[in-house]
Amino acid sequence: MAETSSSLFSIYAARNRLRHLASVIAGLAVVAFCGAVAVPMPGVSAGLFAVAALFALIAIAVRARPRSDTAAWLRSDPSFDLLAEDTAPLLVTREGGGLIYANTAARQELNAGDTGTLAGLLTQILANPGPILYRLESRAAQRGAAQEDIVTRKGHVRLSVHRAGGSRYVWRLETTLSPLPREADPMPLPMLTVGRNGAILFMNAAARHMIGERARSLDRVFPKRPLRSGQINDVNGHDGLTACLVVELEGGAGRREVFLLPGAAPTERQPDGWAFFDELPVPLLKLTRQGDVQLSNRPARDLLGTQSCANKMLGDLMEGLGRSIPDWLDDAASGRGGVASEFLRVRRDDRETFVQVTLNRATENGETVLIAVLSDATKLKSLEAQFVQSQKMQAIGQLAGGVAHDFNNLLTAISGHCDLLLLRHDPGDSDYADLVQINQNANRAAALVSQLLAYSRKQTLCPQVMDLRDMLSDLMHLLNRLVGEKMVLSLCHDPALWSIRADKRQLEQVLMNLVVNARDAMPEGGEIRIATENLTLEHPLRRDRAVVAPGRYVRVQVEDDGIGIAPDKIQKIFEPFYTTKRAGEGTGLGLSTAYGIIKQTGGFIFADSTLDEGARFQLLFPAHEAALPAAPKASGDTTADLQGDGIVLLVEDEAPVRAFASRALQMRGLTVMEAESAERALEILDDPSLHVDVFVSDVVMPGIDGPSWVVRALEQRPQTRVVFMSGYAEETFGEIQAGIPNSVFLPKPFSLTQLSETVQTQLGRVRAEEDQD
Repeated sequence: MAETSSSLFSIYAARNRLRHLASVIAGLAVVAFCGAVAVPMPGVSAGLFAVAALFALIAIAVRARPRSDTAAWLRSDPSFDLLAEDTAPLLVTREGGGLIYANTAARQELNAGDTGTLAGLLTQILANPGPILYRLESRAAQRGAAQEDIVTRKGHVRLSVHRAGGSRYVWRLETTLSPLPREADPMPLPMLTVGRNGAILFMNAAARHMIGERARSLDRVFPKRPLRSGQINDVNGHDGLTACLVVELEGGAGRREVFLLPGAAPTERQPDGWAFFDELPVPLLKLTRQGDVQLSNRPARDLLGTQSCANKMLGDLMEGLGRSIPDWLDDAASGRGGVASEFLRVRRDDRETFVQVTLNRATENGETVLIAVLSDATKLKSLEAQFVQSQKMQAIGQLAGGVAHDFNNLLTAISGHCDLLLLRHDPGDSDYADLVQINQNANRAAALVSQLLAYSRKQTLCPQVMDLRDMLSDLMHLLNRLVGEKMVLSLCHDPALWSIRADKRQLEQVLMNLVVNARDAMPEGGEIRIATENLTLEHPLRRDRAVVAPGRYVRVQVEDDGIGIAPDKIQKIFEPFYTTKRAGEGTGLGLSTAYGIIKQTGGFIFADSTLDEGARFQLLFPAHEAALPAAPKASGDTTADLQGDGIVLLVEDEAPVRAFASRALQMRGLTVMEAESAERALEILDDPSLHVDVFVSDVVMPGIDGPSWVVRALEQRPQTRVVFMSGYAEETFGEIQAGIPNSVFLPKPFSLTQLSETVQTQLGRVRAEEDQD
């Protein structure tokens, strides 16, 4: 768009210069003509007439040239296709809205030409386009582009503008939705809101259309008073008197809602006038104050997923109020607490449905009955659930992050000192097995924290472009051991499977969780099927509460023939600590961990299940270009043992972690200087004669944090390598670390071997640089 705008500006600048030249030549023609008229000499007069005619022809030719030249230049410019072939109206204007160019779509839909103003054209769509155009043009002048969605009678319109250089603007008009029906109204039934003394406070569109005007009082609508609720009443319509069934419901603050149903009449089965119920397009229930359903109409039964509501209580149809339903109904029938809407969950097995229930009082044979107006609130509750889910994930993420930092420090000290003890004991020692148990349980605790971080999408990932076929082939041996001999594990690949970008270790964890769940769903044995295939979406895929954008994806399916998942439980399976297994058989973190890993990777996970028939989990990953072959390592990039060579500055505020790390590095022959804070580390580095090869620093510390002191230290020691270690996820400071050269990240808890290898790798790079110099 920027190149197109620049081309257009140059074209129209030249076009204006030609128009100015044409005006000058036309002025000369006028002067010559006036001289010919004023001079009495025939010969001179004829000559001046000839000069005037010549100038006039030249002016006409120059004036006509810009239009033809502009079209020719536009067609010769490669960016012209973007304008001429755009299916949406596209116009180029001067500052202030003067038209310069209109593409084919604009000429056809708006009757646009190369003259006039944009505001004049848009009056066909917008009542007052001036303020909108001024607002968008001002934003585009400041930011380069602007866009606004506008709701009109013809539908939703998106108007966007790009600055084209100088004082030129490119406008694009896009209709994003189909035209709205003129009678679009949340209540298609004629409805009036009536206040005290019969004053009509509100009429919906259907009522105004029926009456023919906006009536002010009930006397204008009903010639006979009082109204007979539930019976036929005469109504003054625009075509004269019309017989209508009328229902009058009590509202709040002395207001009443009056509903009209033209053309209906009581039947012999229900002479009391309640036959209109089944004819109404709005879901309605007639209830006693105890909650017995006396009547229901077809829209209500469809919404509730039942063929009949006879002999049922409201509590049999709905749940989730948060208080006793009979108490709520009794309050509504007695007028306590005003008229309020409540959201309830429908008791149906096929799908999750929520309704908004509004109770209104009515009187029948001296008894108070309740009219419940139902509205489908499933989409609203779905949005609310997404918001709650995001809040829940944020809360768990904050909790997991805080727990991970402190807990991982403790685990680092426990597992680290355990590693030191294991080095001094042989497998035959009596204490060796106990130390191994301590080490294993410390690793289990670390895995639990990792699962919490995975669910909250706060864990550290190491994504790489991979071929799923290779990863699954390597994993099949382990999966076969997990499922046991009773299970048959089959694998089917797409022969031309695209590559994906993911963390291999975490993706293996996801697949293991899904396979283990499939195994547990078939205690008597069965088949677990894993299949991969390419998937191209031409249109957005809407599943559950997610929208998958069009594009290329790789789909992985894990399917079993087990007991399945109940419909009312399948919506909760990705929640943390939710499990359908017996106590002690599962933590409830397997699927929530899988969910967090997949979402953090940029993919999607969906579950489908039928009771007693099995379950199927689908994973969708965006496709990536195949990974290039890895370049061979440089000769200096080595992790060879560097015993007795290298100086390390270790900065860690946790004394147990610092003690373990210092001993671990000293055992490798390295010289270690310790500092309990960043301030102390900077004091040590004030000695210019001190040489340090590697900084090993915690990230979060009291006072100056790790990255801040390292940046200050590198100003004087730019060649020093850096190892950051933290119990927090790498993403909490990933952007800061990316700006620190020669730095790597080591997540806590880490083992003695991991710490030693990471520091040795950094030292190896230092030595490689020294050798090159």
